[in-house]
Amino acid sequence: MKHIVLVEDDAGIQDAAKTILERAGYRVTLYANGDALLEGAAELADLYILDKQLAGVDGLDICRYLKGQPATMHIPVIMLSASPQIMSTAKAAGADAALEKPFKLKELRELVKAHINR
Repeated sequence: MKHIVLVEDDAGIQDAAKTILERAGYRVTLYANGDALLEGAAELADLYILDKQLAGVDGLDICRYLKGQPATMHIPVIMLSASPQIMSTAKAAGADAALEKPFKLKELRELVKAHINR
């Protein structure tokens, strides 16, 4: 079973995304911030979904960190943000894809499916 790590501080988005992704057959681990990832305390995933606006370290910085580490540089990262510039800023940080909030859960599921098996 493919493993997804979702770093999102909005409980509503966490719950909805976790439900839709688990129904699609993925194992999902939730974090409200990126501390566990940056400290090496998080289990490796097959795909990371990162919110840009997090308390503490910005999601873009977490993405840069993941893409700069030998163990995680090959793992796809999807960024989430309410910012209309998320597509360009996410690509600049090394993300593989981005979704602008609000988004449809079907869009998230399809984006995950397109990237998790690369």
